[in-house]
Amino acid sequence: MSIRKPNKTVIKKILQKYSKKMKNENEVRPPLDVPKGHFAVYVGDNRCRYIVPISFLNRPEFQMLLQSAEDEFGFDHHMGLTIPCQEEVFKSLFSIFSCKY
Repeated sequence: MSIRKPNKTVIKKILQKYSKKMKNENEVRPPLDVPKGHFAVYVGDNRCRYIVPISFLNRPEFQMLLQSAEDEFGFDHHMGLTIPCQEEVFKSLFSIFSCKY
């Protein structure tokens, strides 16, 4: 499996599509437990929920996860933003990202 370098235009389109979908679904609002400047993602086989800062969207590693989410799930699922990777891998990246901010 080769890893593609994330394309900012593609990531921007992904976020715009996701944003439009959320607006079109009865004006769905973020859950109250998600602080401003953060968003929820679901990770792993058990779909564990993580709250991540929006600043992670600038990280190339996170952009690659978003691209893989689009490739695997598209935008026609109703559970929220699901990241297709093992939870341990996500936790490892999450801790690395957190140390850099």
